[in-house]
Formats: sequence, C-alpha cells, structure tokens
Amino acid sequence: MRPPRSKTWGRRGITPVIRVRGGGTGHVSIAGLACYRPGHRSRLIYRLHCYRARKGETRAFTWTEYRDLLIAAHHQLPGGSIVLIWDNLSVHLRAELRAFTGAQAWLQVFRLPAYAPDLNPVEGVWSVLKRGVLANLAAASFAHLVQVIRHGLKKIQYRPGLIEGCLAGTGLTLDQIEYPTDITN
Repeated sequence: MRPPRSKTWGRRGITPVIRVRGGGTGHVSIAGLACYRPGHRSRLIYRLHCYRARKGETRAFTWTEYRDLLIAAHHQLPGGSIVLIWDNLSVHLRAELRAFTGAQAWLQVFRLPAYAPDLNPVEGVWSVLKRGVLANLAAASFAHLVQVIRHGLKKIQYRPGLIEGCLAGTGLTLDQIEYPTDITN
C-alpha cells in the first residue's frame, strides 16, 4: 500500500531538475470499457480524446463519441449482447445517449450509484496506467504524452489478468449479473 516512488542520481545536496518546454496546452481524456465474459479473455476497449484548445474543438467526449465506442465494442465482441455498467457522468445521462442505448436490443445498461468509483473496474485500469507508465513522467510535448498513454494502454490490453484484477478489486463478480438470453443479433 505504499505510494509509487522512484530514485534518480544526482550530486549530493543538489535537487535534480528536469526542464520541460511549457509552450503546449491541451489535455487528454480517455473513455474505456473493461469487457468480461465467463470463459473468455478479458478485454479493454478505449478511445482517446485530445484537446489542444483550438477553435471549434470539443473539450471533452461528446455523446456521439460514446455512441461510436459502444458500436465499436459491439462489433469487436462476438456473441451478441452487452451488459454495460455505467457511472453517472453527465454525458452518460444525456437524453440522446439514453435514447440510443434504449433502442439497442443487444445492449442492457445498469447505472452505478452516485460517487461509487470503487465499484467501477475501469477506475482500476486508470490507476494502473497512472502508477505505471505515467508515474514520474516529464513529457517533452503533448504528442509525447499521447504516445506514452497509448503505449501504456496497449500494454494493459495484452495483460488480461490485470484487467480481471481490476474487476476483483471492486468486489463484484460476473455471476451477479443476469445476462439476457432472448436477445439475437
């Protein structure tokens, strides 16, 4: 339970300083789905949204980007139905997105209680990412930051045991969810 820590070499009594160019602005948002199916490999499906403060650029994910993520997950996950457990992010509550999810026969949506990040397995994935490749990172540029995030998420994708551990960390199990049996593609 100790926080992540790293060491560096430097002259005694002189604190090492890493100089970073500070001319760039922007931030990266990540939307992800941790996908679990009994008897199959756990998967992580994600999308990045880069905001560089340019004219006409959206600051965060829009409901259409979440819709596209769900459609991509439906195409990537064979077997038909998806049970989606969502937190109460304001975009998830938008009328357009609720209408879309309600109209899909292959999608069943459950909402997490308010302020319950400990029940969301994707929060564990973000924690692994932050404690891993992003710990003590001094990005040289915005493009470098995006590259490091993509690389870290790709590493997590190839470790299904790590994704399963994020579900175990919530205390939830797959047998607590009733899967619909009469849904066809």
